[in-house]
Amino acid sequence: MLRIMLPKVYIDGHVGTTGLRIRDWMADRKDVELVTLPDDLRKDSDARRGTILESDIAVLCLPDDAAKEVASWTEDSHTRLIDASTAHRVADDWVYGLPELHAGQRDSIIQAKNVSNPGCYPSAFILLTRPLIEAGLVSEDAPFSIHALSGYSGGGRSLIEKWEDPDIGLESLPFEAPYALDKMHKHIPEMVKYASISSDPQFVPAVGPFRCGMRVEVPIHASLLSQGADGEKVWETLNKNYDGETFVKVAPLAEAGTVDEWSFDPQSCNDTNLMELHVVPHPSGHLLLVALLDNLGKGASGAAIQNLNLMLGLSENMGLPEGRN
Repeated sequence: MLRIMLPKVYIDGHVGTTGLRIRDWMADRKDVELVTLPDDLRKDSDARRGTILESDIAVLCLPDDAAKEVASWTEDSHTRLIDASTAHRVADDWVYGLPELHAGQRDSIIQAKNVSNPGCYPSAFILLTRPLIEAGLVSEDAPFSIHALSGYSGGGRSLIEKWEDPDIGLESLPFEAPYALDKMHKHIPEMVKYASISSDPQFVPAVGPFRCGMRVEVPIHASLLSQGADGEKVWETLNKNYDGETFVKVAPLAEAGTVDEWSFDPQSCNDTNLMELHVVPHPSGHLLLVALLDNLGKGASGAAIQNLNLMLGLSENMGLPEGRN
């Protein structure tokens, strides 16, 4: 009997937060072979290198330096890479793994040898703002600001352990906790490059007392909109741009009096690969753009699987949950 050779996929770092979600969502797949190493060898460089070079695609859920090392191993091999770290996100010889970025991005991912998985915060900011800049509704040199709230799983194992430690008591914190306010955040370079803006946005990230989920808010002052642009025009632009997309949905334009305390739950897209975009006009002419997503779904692991499917020539939504809970 003829044996069908399935594409081999190896997740390097599969016990980390992102790797665990990828493995969990791919556990029942019959169209790929998930390659694993015994626990006593998963940190062995020689064993990892050999397994990676025997794989069709390796998904790197590693720190930046380790991801760079693996990339050097595969330079002259057939192995293709999806890197979930920040190491290669603005590298010119890597393809940015955000299929909804523009019309030709899917083809670039399909053909790429190396794909950099996008960050969670940047994915939301870029998809909210780039279409507006391309349409001339907002200038590329506009002084953007971003307020973003993430579940604590976005910080990996160390932050999860900190927030779930009963002696610290952060899970009962009744408010969000801003962080990295005095640092240059690692996501800024990809925000600038792929949103096609000319200067760093002001970025104010925060962590909330929940494991997964994300809300990214981008306020647009009325003075930053081009003449004749308003909430309806911005909504129409986003809605047209993402029409037909499986994983990026534009909610109906928010009407006066319809927004309440439950409107923008950062956990509403949890356990899916969905990103939901909202436009909230204000009587003053100001706008608020909001994106909701699972920071481990469309923000990390789901995005990696979406890219993997494209690179293997499979249906893009294979094995990915699409809708709300």
